[in-house]
Amino acid sequence: MTEVVILGAGNVAFHLFRAFSEAENTRVIQVYNHREESLKDFKNLTDTTSNISDLKQADFYLLALKDDVISEITHNLKDKTGMVLHTSGAVNLNALDSVKNSGVFYPLQTFSKNKTVDFAEIPVCIEANSAENLKKIKKLAAEISKDVRAINSEQRKALHLAAVFVNNFSNHLYTIGAEICEKHQVDFSILKPLIRETASKIESLSPQDAQTGPALRNDQQTIEAHLALLSKNHKAIYNLLTQSIQDFHGKKL
Repeated sequence: MTEVVILGAGNVAFHLFRAFSEAENTRVIQVYNHREESLKDFKNLTDTTSNISDLKQADFYLLALKDDVISEITHNLKDKTGMVLHTSGAVNLNALDSVKNSGVFYPLQTFSKNKTVDFAEIPVCIEANSAENLKKIKKLAAEISKDVRAINSEQRKALHLAAVFVNNFSNHLYTIGAEICEKHQVDFSILKPLIRETASKIESLSPQDAQTGPALRNDQQTIEAHLALLSKNHKAIYNLLTQSIQDFHGKKL
């Protein structure tokens, strides 16, 4: 049985804990967080600690922590025989250089504690400081995911950037859309079928081929009508995205 310690208590840690707890050949033997109150979701499920000095010996230490503390926390794990893995999309593997056996275990997904995910469908991007360690991480990842890929630090950084565009930025656009609906007394839920169709189209079309809308059509009358409804900040976003679409597709305002 592979034993895992998870460091962190946020969304990623929560879903990793659930996935590994349900896996056949792994066991989460401990969860660490520097704030005791943050460990409430794990109480009565496994051992917990807020003291980094009390970490148990394990096969893997998964650092589901803020990027800016990964290197610092890793220094506290130099006496551990298990492999130290961080789960960040943007942090280089060399942030773990203070330990002998290290790697990356980056699940490419957005996580919220109150939204269940099927971890088997989530791509897990892995990297290691040796070929032997990469094999071990691949075996660990295969316990919870059907899609495990070797991705180096530079590729992962670019992938994380792409993910910010398709997830974080698009979600902010949903927020703006919701504000526009609310301002004009329209229920935002009416847009949900459109959101689902937009996402599903890229299963069979490239994003480029799936593009529609007034910017692509160079429908200046509609664009001007939209701009008249927007606040200064939202108008700037609308203009920037319209220009980007038209530049990409060779249109002119």
